[in-house]
Amino acid sequence: MRILPWFSSANRDEAEFPQADRFDIEREPNRHLGFGRGIHFCLGAPRARLEVKTALNAMLDRLPGVWRVADAPLEPITSFIVFGVKKLPFSWGA
Repeated sequence: MRILPWFSSANRDEAEFPQADRFDIEREPNRHLGFGRGIHFCLGAPRARLEVKTALNAMLDRLPGVWRVADAPLEPITSFIVFGVKKLPFSWGA
């Protein structure tokens, strides 16, 4: 018997997340499973969130202006493990 965790489906439950397939960085409430839940919650989660916030702020400070994603069809990555696109063409400017 094999057990295969289906990671790409973890945060896509329509009962938990309205429009679960849509990326929404401001979704509230956001009960994602990225750092576990309950007694299995990751002790490093606050540090990881702080590191990402620091890194993103540093990047955005160095690249000010408006970020634009090209209006082009996106080709998804074909994988059971990773969910994303092969290329995300973007630009930024004033």
